[in-house]
Amino acid sequence: MKIIRSREFVAERAWGAMDVASMNGITTRVHWTDQPYQWHVNDGKEVFAVLDGIVEMFYREGGVEKSVVLQAGDVFVADVGCEHFAHPRGEARILVVEKEGSV
Repeated sequence: MKIIRSREFVAERAWGAMDVASMNGITTRVHWTDQPYQWHVNDGKEVFAVLDGIVEMFYREGGVEKSVVLQAGDVFVADVGCEHFAHPRGEARILVVEKEGSV
């Protein structure tokens, strides 16, 4: 059994992660960040759940750049081929579920 108090987690660097679980090739991690990520495309689906803080998620749909503001409790699901990047507003903690070894 494991209990994780995500609000207490701080990584040594932006997007540092704490491994939560690995199941059948799928990883679950809690990430801490205070810096934006970069545009990227995962090689599988990605589930991105904001646990603490506010994150603006930028994504491209049909070649058009869009964004949505995610708050604690919000979940963003990036399908295969979805180009996206996350930009926190201050500190944020995010639960990410994705294919093992994904970007």
